[in-house]
Amino acid sequence: MKLAASPERERTIPRLVDAAAERFGERSAIEDGDAKLSFAELRDAARRAARAFCAAGIQPGDRVAIWAPNIFEWILASIGLQSAGAVLVTLNTRFKAAEAAYVLRKSGARILCTVGGFLGTRYVDLIAGEELPALERIVALRGEAEGAVPWPEFLADGESVSEASVRQRADAVSPEDLSDLLFTSGTTGKPKGVMTAHGQNLKAFETWTEVVGLREGDRYLIINPFFHGFGYKAGWLSAIMRGATIIPQPVFDVPAVLERIGRERISVLPGPPALYQSILAHPDRARYDLSCLRLAVTGAAAIPVELIHRMRDELGFDTVITGYGLTESCGVVSMCRYDDDPETIANTSGRAIPDVEVRCVDRDGKEVPRGQPGEVVVRGYNLMKGYFEEEAETRQAIDADGWLHTGDIAVMDPRGYLRITDRIKDMFIMGGFNCYPAEIENIMFGSGRFAQVAVIGVPDARMGEVGMAFVVPAPGQELTPDGVIAWCRENMANYKVPRFVEIVDALPTTASGKVMKYVLRERARAAR
Repeated sequence: MKLAASPERERTIPRLVDAAAERFGERSAIEDGDAKLSFAELRDAARRAARAFCAAGIQPGDRVAIWAPNIFEWILASIGLQSAGAVLVTLNTRFKAAEAAYVLRKSGARILCTVGGFLGTRYVDLIAGEELPALERIVALRGEAEGAVPWPEFLADGESVSEASVRQRADAVSPEDLSDLLFTSGTTGKPKGVMTAHGQNLKAFETWTEVVGLREGDRYLIINPFFHGFGYKAGWLSAIMRGATIIPQPVFDVPAVLERIGRERISVLPGPPALYQSILAHPDRARYDLSCLRLAVTGAAAIPVELIHRMRDELGFDTVITGYGLTESCGVVSMCRYDDDPETIANTSGRAIPDVEVRCVDRDGKEVPRGQPGEVVVRGYNLMKGYFEEEAETRQAIDADGWLHTGDIAVMDPRGYLRITDRIKDMFIMGGFNCYPAEIENIMFGSGRFAQVAVIGVPDARMGEVGMAFVVPAPGQELTPDGVIAWCRENMANYKVPRFVEIVDALPTTASGKVMKYVLRERARAAR
C-alpha cells in the first residue's frame, strides 16, 4: 500500500504522529509488556511528553539525550522532545563512562533520559564522576536512579504547560529542522555527530517502507537497538508511518525471541545476518511456531547465498531484502527489491533508492566502468546536514559537487547493483555494529599498557567480522591475550572488544612509519 503524497512541509515527526493517529486510530501502535498504546494514545502520550520537555525549559534546537534499551518510554521521550523542537541524541547502551561522557559533552545535551539499570549497568552511577557542564537534568524513564527525576514526576511537571502552546511548538517544527544527532566514529577515532533533519528522514523511510513492503497491521519485533538508525528510523519510526505495531525487544535472547514470535504473531523481523544465523542454529527451533513470519530486512555484513535460501525455506519468510546505508545518508543508500533473486540479494546491496545518485569512482573522482571497483560516492536529499561543530570533517566527507565519499569500495554491475568489496577506512562490521579500528586503538593506547596497537577485522562465521588486535607491550608490562581482552571488556563497548589478540615485538611499518595493515591481515589469514 503506497502512502498518499505528503507535501514537503508536512514531513516532520510530530506531524507524522498526528497523521498516524488520524489514519490508524485505535489500532495497536505499541505493545511492551503490560503497556499497550493505540495510535491515538501514542499521539496523546507524546504530546504529554512534549509538555514536560517544554516545562523543563527545552527550547527549539536544544539537544536531549536518550541512553536506554528498547522500551516504549524511549519512543515517547523521543517524539516528545522532537515535538518540542529539540534534537534527539542517542547513546549506545554498551557505552562505558568515557564514551558516554564524550557524546554528552560534545552534543551539549541539556537533559539525559535513561533507566535505573540495564544488564547490570547503572548508567547514572557510571557517569557520576564525569565533567558534564551542559547537563542540567537526568530523567529516569524506567526504574530509579539517584539524582534522577522519575518519568511520571517529569510528566506531571508538564501539566503547567498548556496543550495549545505545545501544539504551537510542534507546528513550528519544519522539515529542515534537525531531528537527530547520531554519533558515529571515523578513522581518526574521534566520534562525530551526524546531523539529519525531519524532512529528509521521513522521505527516505517513506521509500524504505514502500520497498520492503511494511504494511498496516504488521507486527514488528524491533530487536535492533533504538539508539541505532536501524532500530529507530527503520524501526519504530517506519512502523508509525505504515500503521504497524511496535513490539520492542530489549535483549536478543534466541529462545525468548523464538517463543515471542509465535505468541505475539510477529510478522516483521529485521536484523543483521548474525541474528538469523543464531535462530537457524538453535537446537530447539523446530519446537516453535514461526509460521507468522513474513518480512526480513538485513545487511551490514557479507551474506551467504545459502542463508537467504534457509531464511525462506526454514524460517518461512516470504520476503528477504538487503540494503546499504550510512548514518551520514539517513541510513539508506541502496536496496534490493522484493522480486530480486536470492543470489542478487545475498551478493549485492541493491541499487540506489529513487532521487539518490550512486557512483563508484577512482582516486580522482572519475566514475569507473561498470564491473570495476571504485569508492562509493552518494549524492541526494538523504545526505546529512554535516557533522556537528566539525566543519573541516564535513568538507572532507562531502566534496564541492555534493558527493558524500563513503570510504567503501564496491563494484557496480550493469543493472546498477552494488557489491561492497572493501573499506578504505578499515572499518569492520561485527554483528551489525560498525567498528572503527582507530577508535579502538586510541582507547587501548591511552591505557599506557601498550607501546603500539593495531586492530583489524577478521572473518567470523557467525558475526561476519570480529576484531583482532596486534599489540606491542609498553616497557615493564607483562601482557597475555586473555588479559588484554579482559581489559578491553572493562573499558569499551563489547562490540568493539577484539576477540583475538597477538602479542608482538613490533608492528610491520613502511619507511614513513605507517603500519602496514595488509601484512597483518595476511598474517591473521594464515594463522586462522
